[in-house]
Amino acid sequence: MKTLLHFFLFLMTVKLIHLCINVIPVHSQCLQDEKLALLHFKQSLVFDPSTSSKLVSWNSSIDCCSWAGLSCSEGRVVGLDISGECISGNIDNSSSLFDLQHLQSLNLADNKVGHGSQIPSAIGKLTDLSYLNLSNTAYSGQIPIEISHLTRLEILDLSTFYFPGNPSLNLENPNLNVLIRKFSELVELHLDGVRISEQGSNWCQAISSSLPNLRVLSLSACNLSGPIDSSLLKLQSLAVVRIENNNLSTQVPEFFSKFKNLTSLHLMNSGLYGTFPEKIFIVPTLQSIDLSGNPQLQGSLPEFPKGGSFQSLVLNGANFSGQLLPNSIGNLKLLSNVDVSTCNFIGSIPRSMEDLTQLVYLDLSRNQFNGTIPSFSMAKHLTIINLSYNQLTGQINSSHWENLSNLVNLDLRHNLLDGTIPPSVFSLPLLQKLQLSNNHFSGQLPEFGIICTLYNLELSSNSLEGPIPMSIFNLRELRVLSLSSNNFTGSFLLNDIQQLKNLSSLDLSCNSLSINYNHTNSSHSSFPKITTLKLASGNLRRIPGFLRNQSTLSTLDLSENQIHGEIPNWIWRISNLGQLNLSCNSLVTLQGPFLNLTSTLSMLDLHSNQLQGQVPMLPRLATYLDYSRNNFSSSIPADIGDFLTYTMFFSVSRNKLNGSIPESMCNKPYLQVLDLSNNFLSGPIPQCLTAMSWTLAVLNLRGNKLSGTLPDNFPQPCSLQTLDLNGNVIGGQFPKSLANCTMLEVLNLGNNQITDVFPCLLKSISSLRVLILRCNKLYDRIECLKTNTRNNFIGEIPRSFLKTWQAMMVDEDGAMSKINHLRFQVLEFEQVYYQDAITVTSKGLQMELVKILTVFTLIDISCNRFSGSIPEDMGELKSLYGLNLSSNALTGSIPSSLGNLRQLESLDLSDNRLSGTIPSEFSKLNFLSFLDLSNNRLVGKIPTGTQIQSFSADSFVGNKGLYGPPLSLGNIDDGSARLSPTLEGKHSNPAHGIEWDLIGAEVGFIVGFGIATGSLAFCKRWSKWYYKTMYKMLGKIFPQLEERFGPHRRHVHIHQSWTG
Repeated sequence: MKTLLHFFLFLMTVKLIHLCINVIPVHSQCLQDEKLALLHFKQSLVFDPSTSSKLVSWNSSIDCCSWAGLSCSEGRVVGLDISGECISGNIDNSSSLFDLQHLQSLNLADNKVGHGSQIPSAIGKLTDLSYLNLSNTAYSGQIPIEISHLTRLEILDLSTFYFPGNPSLNLENPNLNVLIRKFSELVELHLDGVRISEQGSNWCQAISSSLPNLRVLSLSACNLSGPIDSSLLKLQSLAVVRIENNNLSTQVPEFFSKFKNLTSLHLMNSGLYGTFPEKIFIVPTLQSIDLSGNPQLQGSLPEFPKGGSFQSLVLNGANFSGQLLPNSIGNLKLLSNVDVSTCNFIGSIPRSMEDLTQLVYLDLSRNQFNGTIPSFSMAKHLTIINLSYNQLTGQINSSHWENLSNLVNLDLRHNLLDGTIPPSVFSLPLLQKLQLSNNHFSGQLPEFGIICTLYNLELSSNSLEGPIPMSIFNLRELRVLSLSSNNFTGSFLLNDIQQLKNLSSLDLSCNSLSINYNHTNSSHSSFPKITTLKLASGNLRRIPGFLRNQSTLSTLDLSENQIHGEIPNWIWRISNLGQLNLSCNSLVTLQGPFLNLTSTLSMLDLHSNQLQGQVPMLPRLATYLDYSRNNFSSSIPADIGDFLTYTMFFSVSRNKLNGSIPESMCNKPYLQVLDLSNNFLSGPIPQCLTAMSWTLAVLNLRGNKLSGTLPDNFPQPCSLQTLDLNGNVIGGQFPKSLANCTMLEVLNLGNNQITDVFPCLLKSISSLRVLILRCNKLYDRIECLKTNTRNNFIGEIPRSFLKTWQAMMVDEDGAMSKINHLRFQVLEFEQVYYQDAITVTSKGLQMELVKILTVFTLIDISCNRFSGSIPEDMGELKSLYGLNLSSNALTGSIPSSLGNLRQLESLDLSDNRLSGTIPSEFSKLNFLSFLDLSNNRLVGKIPTGTQIQSFSADSFVGNKGLYGPPLSLGNIDDGSARLSPTLEGKHSNPAHGIEWDLIGAEVGFIVGFGIATGSLAFCKRWSKWYYKTMYKMLGKIFPQLEERFGPHRRHVHIHQSWTG
């Protein structure tokens, strides 16, 4: 037995030796004709030998089977891979490549061998190919039908990067069906970026009927449309599906959950909608899913079972509104990539995520997560954590970060985090970006250790205090430093930034710092190349001289400092300067000359200085120009339009400009905001100015001396959102074409001389929140109604038109957490807005709202001759803050529906002929701070309620039938005690008798009003006292507004208003 075993081993050894003798020549020698073909092929290519790793080794003195990128079998070349060689030569039908008849694998990927030409049809000669990769080879045009001859293909990759406007590969003739119908052995199909002609379900049917063994289907950006056909179920081997970046516009079919081998499903940016089937999430084999960029796709995450295969979960931009992130996500132990940003998830971040030890990338940003941040210290491979733009609270404990030695980026911006910033965060060895801005962090910054890698440090908009640590200058790689809007104190010497050689962006604005610069102690050339410098509110007294040599500077903000004197001429010669803000200083002049300037400024803000003389005509390429609140006193140059070619925002308001408005300002295609208000401009409004309202969104000419008529040529469509001509001497009729401006929110034509009937055309503008027509010459019966008027209108309040006031009918309760202002966004990416300002009358006082809350609406039709009853529909205007119907001739009862106006703060129905009882629903008006029902014919008991009882008896006087608190037996009305009707009895006023008490009240009011207004008009001492007293009272006018808006109270500015 032993002898037989030895004999068998001997035979095996002889056989192995024989095999080695036969095999060695196969790998050491290639056929001479193929070697020559390859050398000729190499000569036809253009490449860089210094970057080549394959072609550079092809040498005629060496056997070609040993060349890099080649593989041989029995002396024949069967594999060629020269991918990524940066080849720029052209491979066409004459290429010797196609002489390699035995090729089974060909990979030319990531080279520019196509030069925009078609794939050579000679590719069809290589019939032994089982692997063909021509991805990203710069071929374009129709894919040749000869590729369909390669029936042994198992992997086909013709994918390309497609960009709109660039030549693409197309599958039209032949189409997809013709190309692949003989590829029965195909396992992988990659046609990403190829424009496929099949639409609807045709592409699904073509694939499912021809490729029974398909495992990988990659058709991203192929111009495909939906639906996704169920015929794909035939492909039971399918494991990878990538059909993202198509316009599928369909629902996700549940049958994806039936693919037993599915490992990857990528459907991003495909216009998907409906509810995503939960069953797909729990396919046992699924490792990666990407649903990002489908905002109409809704869904929720399931309860994940233990032992799942998930490694990557990407839902960015899908709509999981109101859904929780399930605690069972902690069962997905293999998760390494989680991106559920911008999905509207709510609730807390599950603590179970602390057990995901394989995490590398975590992005939960832009949701509504609340609660504290879990500890991710066990995920030692984490490189990126992004939890920004949520509602997270609590402190960030030092222990949460100590073990994250691979962390590169930590982003916690825009949350509600508080406490101090732990020193351990600054000790992470690989940290490059630390972004903690817009939180509530407090205390002092710790001293920094030596962090060699940190290049971005953002701590702005917190409550940090104390001095800026000097060790910050040890961060030698620092490029971005943002410490703005904190409470840092002490001095900061700009000369010290010379130590930060890589610094490109510095923002120290809005602190309590004293920023200084030593002009004699530095070489300008030793400063780093700054691109962004923001030093607003830094107590600077001079423009730092080193900026003269900052050729890369693009953004400079020195606003709200103490800089005085002149603006140096060299600042206009900084070649890359795009944004310059010198507003709110004490600058007086601009240093000339202004010839041959190289400035490329796009935004220039010089408002609130003391600049004099002519309006500066620079720069020509600016999109934003603000010269308001200065002392410019010339006329507007006639050729100013030549400098507004690209301008979107132009303001010279509150200067001393005179003369007329030049017509050269018209027909500027980009102009959206034009503010010439509060100057001394005269003459008519140019007709071309209103005609350009198809682009113009804000036109503010108030407070001038403009005359003539308002041009009646507003275009269709009209983009105006604000039209303010208040305080001029404009006459004529109300322009009928203004009805085209259906986007109007603020219309202020008050204090002019417009002579017309009430403009009923405004009923079609449902977006109006503010309408001021006071002090004009409007007359005749009123047939419709809008907001905030003070004219002598006649007629009933119409019910039908109340329902056109959509802006006043929105229930703003849900909007209280999103307080905003009426404003127009000028530059979207720069967050630049134009703020409206109006003068309104409420609670008997005039005030100017410089910033109007979007939730603010007011109806004032007082002091007219309206008759009839108050419509019940008035109760549908749920966003009303003020309602004034006083001094009319209204009759009937007070509608109970007014109790629905839960936002109402001021209600004045005095001096009418209202009868009946006060609705009990008034007790629900919890924010009501002003109420006047006096001088009506109301009867019955005053409703009990916290708000109602808080008003004085003056709110109810002149109603003989009213009784109850705050009225009492001690209240006197017309000489008799106010009693319950059961004690007082009935009055004996004849139905047609003269109401001497009402006439007496009216005469008294007229006399008193005349004395008061006469004193205001002719007695300067009295008028000053009156307005000073009224101004002090305005802070107490809106107590509920202050209570509700809290930190937003600073947005409402009230100014003294002289209205003589």
